Amino acid sequence: MPHETDPPITLVAIDDDEESLSLVRDALSFDGLEVFCASDPEEGLKLVSRRQPEIVLLDLFMPGLGGMEVLDRIMSFAPCTDVILITGQYSTETAVQAIQKGASDYVNKPLSISALRQRVGRLMEEARRRNLGRSLGVELLKASKFEGMVGVSPLIVEVFARIRRVAPHFRSALITGATGTGKELVASALHRLSPAASGNFVVCNASAVVETLFESELFGHVKGAFTGATHDKMGLFEHANGGSLFLDEIGDMPLATQAKLLRVLQSQEVQRVGSLGARKVDVRVIAATNRDLRAMIAEHQFREDLFYRLSMVQIKLPRLAERREDLALLARHFIEIFARQYRKTIRDLTPRAEIALSGYAWPGNVRELENIMAHACMMAESEMIDVRDLPDEVSAAATESIPDDDPMLSLAEVGRRHAQRVMKRTGGNKTQAAKILGINRSTLHRLLGQDEEVSEAAPF
Repeated sequence: MPHETDPPITLVAIDDDEESLSLVRDALSFDGLEVFCASDPEEGLKLVSRRQPEIVLLDLFMPGLGGMEVLDRIMSFAPCTDVILITGQYSTETAVQAIQKGASDYVNKPLSISALRQRVGRLMEEARRRNLGRSLGVELLKASKFEGMVGVSPLIVEVFARIRRVAPHFRSALITGATGTGKELVASALHRLSPAASGNFVVCNASAVVETLFESELFGHVKGAFTGATHDKMGLFEHANGGSLFLDEIGDMPLATQAKLLRVLQSQEVQRVGSLGARKVDVRVIAATNRDLRAMIAEHQFREDLFYRLSMVQIKLPRLAERREDLALLARHFIEIFARQYRKTIRDLTPRAEIALSGYAWPGNVRELENIMAHACMMAESEMIDVRDLPDEVSAAATESIPDDDPMLSLAEVGRRHAQRVMKRTGGNKTQAAKILGINRSTLHRLLGQDEEVSEAAPF
């Protein structure tokens, strides 16, 4: 039942038969439902574009512009709309095609008033739940942000709590985690919540520094210290004095530099290359790596004493696959960012886009999700990001990961998988496979997602 404060649900009926439209108006006189009608398909499309309805009733056969084409165009700019196709000439193949194109339902004429009221009533409730979920999602996103990071899963909440506890006290810290999990964000949060927040936050990517220049980069040098040293240079430690130095990819640091880094951590003094004097610094050092430093110690590639010095405070970041509860929140967080950056009005993800994201393995973690949402926001032509806006590897891998008995699979996908299994059994013989399935070759090509002219209608 609708609540008094709920916004009305909008329905647009498109049918060239005025009697059918009159029946729809009379049958759907619900509280909380606004009904708009169009007898011309082009006018109906304009009405859908203007009103952005939650539900559309669409006649399949109309002069000038067929229902399937209208359905395609609606899905292109309003993919979250529930479209019910109505026709007096039902066929299973057409029903499958309609569902594959994005229709929610398919009903026959003459319309049964009780059945129509029941189906529209069910879609109204689903629309209200979606609207409520979207509203709650916005509030949850606001509540789940912490220092530029987003999450509500137990693993990430524990990371947030650990950052809060150690930030006021640490002198050195080690952040571990796979590539793309957000190690620099954690380092930045540690700095901002520390007593050194007013100082510089200086970043050094150890994997990008030439080995022979490491000491000069970190500690600085004096004029004439080596060929090319034409003037005194301040190192990153001095630049970070009074603040924090973030050493990313610490596992790539040469052993000789590791020894000198350890001395700086112990003494809080740096000595420029070529200089005899030391300079006092007050620097908090945050190191990060995606490598197994203990294994590197066993292989004599990383100093054990430096590891223990850094890991007095250690924060381990989970992979995105380990915190899937945060996936939708993170996606919406990035939608906000990139919609603003690209000056687009993008409100949310469609349910099927959410399903696609949830089925992907995310080997690149949060950074990969960020890149994919940037791509999706760039490609989106409507206010909702749909599956078609996602890269092929995400939508394809996600669909394949859903088991055959999952109720979220579309009828078209179930048919495609069954046809593929039959094709495998027949060794790729399409004629034999079509005979076993009881369909013609054109329908088989359509099921398999292959291009071929459809020469005749056939039962599914």
